[in-house]
Amino acid sequence: MNALLCLCACPDRDVAARIADTLVGERLAACVNVLPGVRSVYRWQDTVEHDDEVLLLIKTAPARLDALTARIVALHPYELPEVLAVESAGGLPAYLDWIAQETRVEPQP
Repeated sequence: MNALLCLCACPDRDVAARIADTLVGERLAACVNVLPGVRSVYRWQDTVEHDDEVLLLIKTAPARLDALTARIVALHPYELPEVLAVESAGGLPAYLDWIAQETRVEPQP
């Protein structure tokens, strides 16, 4: 079982918490770590920007990436939110199985 680690920078704790809660609540992510105190330096519209942000580390299954991305875009206040997925090279098998189990799509009644 492969897993994805998705990165998403948020403007503040409230936005980060809302997105994290939604992703886990909707089974789009098994776990989201919320890391405050991130300083981002990036180029946007030909200007170098500096912002304090909150970084989300989102653990999900590859099959859920499209739905997760769409949900982040719908919830995020940025014009172009960061959604960057990195495939795991491995991991504790029981943890990878847990990610798969927690992100499974529930059958509709």
